[in-house]
Amino acid sequence: MMQILTVANKEFQDGLRNRWLVSITLIFTVLSLGLTYFGAAASGSIGITSLSTTIASLASLAVFLIPLIALLLSYDSFVGEQESGTLLLLLTYPLSKSQLLLGKFFGQGAIIALAIFLGFGSSALLLYFQMDSSQVIASFALFIFSAVLLGLSFTAIAYLISLSVSEKSKAAGFALITWFFFALAFDLALLALLVGIDSDLGQQGLTQLMMLNPADIFRLVNLSGLDSSDVNGAIAIAINASMSQSQLILSLLAWVAIPLSLAIFILKKKTL
Repeated sequence: MMQILTVANKEFQDGLRNRWLVSITLIFTVLSLGLTYFGAAASGSIGITSLSTTIASLASLAVFLIPLIALLLSYDSFVGEQESGTLLLLLTYPLSKSQLLLGKFFGQGAIIALAIFLGFGSSALLLYFQMDSSQVIASFALFIFSAVLLGLSFTAIAYLISLSVSEKSKAAGFALITWFFFALAFDLALLALLVGIDSDLGQQGLTQLMMLNPADIFRLVNLSGLDSSDVNGAIAIAINASMSQSQLILSLLAWVAIPLSLAIFILKKKTL
């Protein structure tokens, strides 16, 4: 365990030196505060809107931003160090391959988690003094927890990419393709499927398909308790599906555990 914590601390310190934490936190803070205060600008008003509308807006922001940042932070974690020769050097220490991967995962995950907490927490603080405090705390606690899981899931996916290619440039390309697929193309394909087969799919079938995308699971977790008038697209159809929030959280946890386990398996079998 000490080896994992040592690697995690190194990754976290590297993130601080590269100003990843500061940059991500600023991005989350500026955009979340902007959406919180100016979210109703399109309707001709400026100021705090309802908690439901704010969470829906922040979820729409997070589902694009968090996967992209997690992939960009982690895509070169192994292929980059292999190209530079530092990966072999690290493994000369009393450190197993699984400990190295888990250490990197916890360190980079801590950067994402802290940035999410500070960035989106600023919106929670703003709303705390404007609305019912208990409702704000409960909604944002769930939102931030699920956002961290979303970031960790794409960090694990980035490790799969990094371990499956031989060049850093290829890893960057696959990371961008992965983001485009999960953040944009998947929902467009789902809408096309809904239009093509009309209503034969049903809420349950649609929800099961959404389990194939961690970004959609994240949105379902946060939007399932909201008024469907604040939501549009395929999510609006699946929002009243029979899956509970605890089941959705478990599905999101599976999207962290399964890619991470596969990454450990690949690294153990990989010849360096």
